[in-house]
Amino acid sequence: MDPSWNVKNKDTLKKKEFWYQDAYSEVTRKLLVERNYFLAKNIIFFIGDGMSVPTVTAGRIYEGQLKGIIGERNRLEFEKFEHVGLSKTYCADRQVADSACTASAYLCGAKANYRTIGVSADVKLDDCAAAKKPSNQLSSIAEWALRAHKSAGLVTTTRVTHASPSGLYAHTSNRDFESDFDVKDLGQNPANCPDIADQLVTGEVVTDKYGKKGQRLDGRNLIDEWKKNKRGRVHTVFDRTELSKINPSRTDYLLGLFNSSHLAYNLDDSIDTPSLSEMTAAAIKVLSNDPAGYFLFVEGGRIDHAHHETKAKKALDETAQFSAAVKRALQMTNPWETLIVVSADHGHTMTINGYPDINNSITGLNSELSDKDNKPFATLSYANGADFEKFFTTNADGKVERVDLTNANIGHKDTIYPHGVPMAEETHGGGDVAVYANGPWAHLFTGVYEQSTLPHLMAYASCIGPGTTYCSLRPRNPYLH
Repeated sequence: MDPSWNVKNKDTLKKKEFWYQDAYSEVTRKLLVERNYFLAKNIIFFIGDGMSVPTVTAGRIYEGQLKGIIGERNRLEFEKFEHVGLSKTYCADRQVADSACTASAYLCGAKANYRTIGVSADVKLDDCAAAKKPSNQLSSIAEWALRAHKSAGLVTTTRVTHASPSGLYAHTSNRDFESDFDVKDLGQNPANCPDIADQLVTGEVVTDKYGKKGQRLDGRNLIDEWKKNKRGRVHTVFDRTELSKINPSRTDYLLGLFNSSHLAYNLDDSIDTPSLSEMTAAAIKVLSNDPAGYFLFVEGGRIDHAHHETKAKKALDETAQFSAAVKRALQMTNPWETLIVVSADHGHTMTINGYPDINNSITGLNSELSDKDNKPFATLSYANGADFEKFFTTNADGKVERVDLTNANIGHKDTIYPHGVPMAEETHGGGDVAVYANGPWAHLFTGVYEQSTLPHLMAYASCIGPGTTYCSLRPRNPYLH
């Protein structure tokens, strides 16, 4: 291991010779990087929901500190990829995006309106009639893969009907139309406005293992319908134990529903729930049965939820779990035939602030005090969020001042981190997000570009989709196989 990672060797970082040698090694490594022009038989697309650049930075430090090394010198698994770019995340009608319009962009290749999924910007919020028009509906890269006779899969830590995964299969004018109950509850007619769960099965859920009936008004069991619609060896699993017993080589279709809603945070106790890495591995094993290849979408969805709650430690821990899933995918695939792309749908308002000492606990208090009120402050904070009043008080003179955080238990998994503007919940941020790529044609993902470019780049590398692809070069390209 690089000695600069050892906490005991922090003085190494003070020597200029170290930094020169570090740079020389990086230059040499960069010069040895080869471009991969082979066909991307498989595509694995990872989205860390809400994984802003500051989240990646803080997640890197957090993971490193868990390992007992200098966190700043750590790298998350996808940060080791040689090709990195930035994508612009805004909606067609909003400067700061949500997870619905971004799903339309990075999965379907076109910018959409805020809170709409899988439809063009001609569809406004709650316009069910416009969403049903074929001319307004967008096809996703998963559909492109299926049309090319490949397999397609989805892994997420959220509900399968949530905004990000819905971009693979749904066309809706409101991301909250997850069931027919939701459609009616939001003032629309389910007969005229197909809900997202219905579209997943026909285009999960009446009574599940968790004893909850779901919200469907029509009495349909969508799990049973899904199983009946599939030809081949079909399996449904509801916990980690059942998932471990599946024989991937004898499985054509696999549906895993491991909670009645989102999966628990990794830092919370959960009973017999598979990790994101385990679900990713199971999906790759099943999809690899297809000799034509596959497209797999993997979402670390709870990074976003923790940020909305301003629970920074949970957001960073979910980022570390997400990195572990990327590592598992790398271990299981061949980089000469599998393109792995890692990105985020949007950012959040969390910042890393002040001037803390090197390797200061990223989830704790800053090593310095405020130079205005001489009180401690957290290294991580948010621009806005709920429970705003927790961080301010009125003194005897009637002046508003910050609460002393000395005994606020900053660093606990459920600690709410300080923020400024009061909101019902913390909002997204509008900054660009990073894109990391490894495998065939990964060099195409460098630079700064619209988020809607992403599925077209992946499609080019894999010879799928409606646009120009690598296979148009077949007659003169010796790398195609």
